[in-house]
Formats: sequence, structure tokens, C-alpha cells
Amino acid sequence: MFQPVLCLLLASAALLCDSTPTQEKHGGSDTKCPLTVKILDAVKGTPAGPIALTVHRRAADGGWTQIANGVTDITGEVHNLTTEQDFQAGVYRVQFDTKTYWKKEGSKPFHEVADVVFEAHAEGHRHYTLALLLSPYSYTTTAVVTEAHH
Repeated sequence: MFQPVLCLLLASAALLCDSTPTQEKHGGSDTKCPLTVKILDAVKGTPAGPIALTVHRRAADGGWTQIANGVTDITGEVHNLTTEQDFQAGVYRVQFDTKTYWKKEGSKPFHEVADVVFEAHAEGHRHYTLALLLSPYSYTTTAVVTEAHH
């Protein structure tokens, strides 16, 4: 059982990483966008959208400050969420409104939201692509972390 699930996850991650959005990107590869999101509906095997999301940075007191928001397009992607200047080293949380998406799809989801919490720039300045694979009762994530291009 584990091997087919792993194969599905890896194939989905590859699909997410290779999908080409219809909206304009920086130089065709988001070389100037520090944070990109891609979401795939595992039930239909298609990009998931529209899904609203918010990006938060952990404050010094441990609370969260919202720094960006967006909605996935028909390709399941969101670009230009934040700028290089606003995406500083720190801990971030991307919160996806999965319940609204699944209700629109006619499903009764288990999760209210899907949260991805990660530390950015711990090993120097990087660009991040978060990939999210969704079903009504589960979600999984992966990240593609690359050197920043100047």
C-alpha cells in the first residue's frame, strides 16, 4: 500500500514542478519571485483552484503577522506573493483554505485549512516553491528550494 502512495506523491510533485502557468512570470522561471505556490487536486489529478491562501511571518513574540495573500489560478499556482525585500530570513506559515475548495467540489473535507510552516533563508538567500497535494481527508507537501538568481 505504501509504495503506490509514494509513487503517486512523487509523480504529483514532478507534475507540479513541471507545470507551466498561463500567467506572466519573471523570466519564465520565477527567478525574482522568492515564494511560489502550486496545488494539485489528487482526486481529479488536476491543478486545484481557486484556493485562497495567506502567508504569515512569525514575530519576535511568537505571534504571526500576515504579510501576503493570494488565490490559485486555473493552473493551481500563485506567483508574486511577496517581494525579495519583504521575504526576509525567518519562520513562515502558508495557510490554505482547503475547506472552501472541497465544499465547492461537493466533498465534505476533514481539514479546515492546510498549514505549511517552514524556516526561510537559514542557509543563505533562497527561492521557495511550495507544492501541495490535496484530497478531502489528507494533504502532503514538498518544497523546491533553489539558489536565488540576481
